[in-house]
Amino acid sequence: MRYRVLLFCCLATPFASSVAAQEGDATAGATVFKKCSACHVADTDKNKVGPSLNGVFGRKAGTHPDFNYSSAMKEAGEGGLVWDDASLRDYLHSPRAKVKGTKMAFAGIKNDDDITNLLAYLKQYSK
Repeated sequence: MRYRVLLFCCLATPFASSVAAQEGDATAGATVFKKCSACHVADTDKNKVGPSLNGVFGRKAGTHPDFNYSSAMKEAGEGGLVWDDASLRDYLHSPRAKVKGTKMAFAGIKNDDDITNLLAYLKQYSK
């Protein structure tokens, strides 16, 4: 029995730490968001150069009201692209690879931890 408990602890510990790592740190994400803040806001529903990211989780791509999206982004949404952890992670890593023809000029965020933290920050504004 003792070996089962030890085995469980050895197997569960890496899983628990990877789950915690996927949750991210919203405070650190606020710092990462500074790269985005010239064009986007998250705490209000006001568009800037880019669309508001308030409520972005669960939103179909290319659909925020009163924003003039590229035809590529509108087509991505019509094709079923909905913003969730996986799709936003891909897009934030390389916007032009995820949606070819997007107007977003940002090259992307290469550090996965930064993306995880940014997603945690954005989730605060998607409830």
